[in-house]
Amino acid sequence: MIPWITENLASIVLLLVVAAIVFLLIRSKIKERKQGSCGCGCEGCSGCDPLPPIEGKNVGKICRTHYRGTFNDGTEFDSSYERGKPLEFICGAGMMIRGFDQAVANMDVGETITVHLMPEEAYGLPDPRNFFTVEIAQLPGSEALSEGQQVYLQNMNGQPFPVRVLMKDEKTITFDANHEMAGKELNFTIELVEVK
Repeated sequence: MIPWITENLASIVLLLVVAAIVFLLIRSKIKERKQGSCGCGCEGCSGCDPLPPIEGKNVGKICRTHYRGTFNDGTEFDSSYERGKPLEFICGAGMMIRGFDQAVANMDVGETITVHLMPEEAYGLPDPRNFFTVEIAQLPGSEALSEGQQVYLQNMNGQPFPVRVLMKDEKTITFDANHEMAGKELNFTIELVEVK
């Protein structure tokens, strides 16, 4: 066996067990929600208005952009420049956060713009339905988890997503399944490199 696996086998097994149990708990909570929810928080689409489609000359086209993302304090959280490769996506297809898509929709190749996105244009506001508390006794090994720690789970399609330990006491542990950037204002400098 690879030495680091042998040394950390107990921790790896613990995290896998906790991830599986939490996945099952999240899946049961999702099934409890009403089917057909549009995602706007209206509890099953009670006639809310969906977001209007994104319009612009680049919508439906493959766009390649370089970008730099920062928080309001100037801290950089991501940059395609650091990776040396532009980001490629279909504009307006929902592959990007809405505000990024809207910014690129009418750009010209070679143009560089800076945009400030409110949470609603980025990863949304934290959804209180994505916080859940479980008794530690129901999650064998969860006593080893600590506040702020991330455990990766799988959704129903087998795609991994992080869940953060929000709070923990002697009897319960509370998880936050919101995106880590939910509730944050984001800034992007976007350079449109190519449109196909």
